[in-house]
Amino acid sequence: MTTIPNPEPTTLPGAPVPVVLVDDHHMFRAGVRASLDGRVDIVGEADSVDGAVEAIRALRPPVVLLDVHLPGGNGGGGAEVITRCSDLLGSTRFLALSVSDAAEDVVAVIRAGARGYVTKAISGPDLAGAVVQVASGDAVFSPRLAGFVLDAFGTGQADVAVADDELDRLSAREQEVMRLIARGYAYREVASELFISVKTVETHVSSVLRKLQLSSRHELTRWAAARRLL
Repeated sequence: MTTIPNPEPTTLPGAPVPVVLVDDHHMFRAGVRASLDGRVDIVGEADSVDGAVEAIRALRPPVVLLDVHLPGGNGGGGAEVITRCSDLLGSTRFLALSVSDAAEDVVAVIRAGARGYVTKAISGPDLAGAVVQVASGDAVFSPRLAGFVLDAFGTGQADVAVADDELDRLSAREQEVMRLIARGYAYREVASELFISVKTVETHVSSVLRKLQLSSRHELTRWAAARRLL
């Protein structure tokens, strides 16, 4: 899981994030509840497209944990839920949580407006961390899923010509960190890969964002994809 801190969090530091949990399997929802820690407060649940839209509109949670494949509605699953709640985007953020890691599922919900996508292999603490990060405005993806987003949202050849000039702003180490972060690595995974500390990774990420005049992981991944740097 990879995130880049947003300088303007939308929830109070330390306060549990209210979440609506949407999945059509009761046992899975119970398992999520049991595995999450005090950083997250499940305030509502739903098991269908229509039920999800009703709960989200009634509760207006900062974050919705949303399965991709859901019954009901017009058959659009999680993407349909987001589309039908599109007027709430910004105040309510959607984090897809699915067993599927298929490219078409990832791209569909991101296009609809989700702020991230993690698979159900994620641990409870990591899921709670992802919820907190999405609540603060970050984009969060499980490792390797970011590549689907990069492929789908890259902007083409016009930006490639300026890639070398922009890369010259970054040191060799910053370029290494940038590529790993954009590919979906967590800070601790970057640290392990490059044999540096997590604090050093954080320092490099801050420097990369400053030099490239970017403000979020979402912008960084799109920037890297557009320049074919992955």
